[in-house]
Amino acid sequence: MDLSIVIVNWNTQELLRDCLSSVRAGLGNLKAEVLVVDNASSDGSCDMVTAEFPDVVLMKSGSNLGFAGGNNVALRQATGRYVMLLNTDTLVHSTVLPDAVAWLDQNPDCGIMGPKLLNTDGTVQASCSAFPSLGYLAMQTFGLTRIRRFDGYRMTGWDRSSERHVDIISGAAMFIRASAMQKVGLLDEAFFFYGEETDWCRRFAGAGWDIVFAPIPEITHFGNGSARKLNHKRDVLMTEGTTRLHLKHGGLGAGILCYVLLMSHNVSRAAFWSLSTLFNRPGAAARACHFGKVSANLHKAWPGSTAQRGI
Repeated sequence: MDLSIVIVNWNTQELLRDCLSSVRAGLGNLKAEVLVVDNASSDGSCDMVTAEFPDVVLMKSGSNLGFAGGNNVALRQATGRYVMLLNTDTLVHSTVLPDAVAWLDQNPDCGIMGPKLLNTDGTVQASCSAFPSLGYLAMQTFGLTRIRRFDGYRMTGWDRSSERHVDIISGAAMFIRASAMQKVGLLDEAFFFYGEETDWCRRFAGAGWDIVFAPIPEITHFGNGSARKLNHKRDVLMTEGTTRLHLKHGGLGAGILCYVLLMSHNVSRAAFWSLSTLFNRPGAAARACHFGKVSANLHKAWPGSTAQRGI
């Protein structure tokens, strides 16, 4: 088996249908399997997969296991030489799947590879990044990452037309060498919604594997297919995931500093946009409301909070 494609779904039936159709059309001559893990959807996703994609292996989790837990259900059963994590809010184009497998065959030191991702309007997506260090988080809090030459975290000054070793590949479309995964281990299920692929990439790199962006075209990623339903909860979960990363890889001090920086970021934005409403700035009220809700719920974002899953 060349490739195992793993897709985790949570109430994104229409996106999942389009994604699976594009995968089916893009497999070419690959020996592949497609595994869909449904995280207790209530929108008829499972019935759709059963009726329209009988060749897909459907796994029903029975509860929402999150991104890491859902993917691990399928990763334990995947049989391909390579595994691909693919979001439901994506469309696979052209020969990106067989081309990615061929690239991995030619680069045996690579443990994780990311192909070129496009936004809905066709522009190139920043689908790889540096590790979200405390320095980068501080720069974000002070607004410095808005200046392209200072944005080393998202690498916005790079057009993604060249191959490059990076720290992090987006879990929206990520190829993994199965033999490397067997040594590094599965995704850490302590991460519920954000930070899991960042932690995984860091662990692969720590084990001596290359993490590489390769400009293999191309996959459209619409973005936030499931997260749209979370509203402010998305940013609270992002705070939790990022803080957990620093606790795990930097210790308690790094975790506390990360939490304080992210709290400062959200509270300062809430204050700024609240003030902006006095000057009738367009969109200010909605943004003030959003950051206000995030700030009010940040006490739930410390890893291990008993209120965390009920944000």
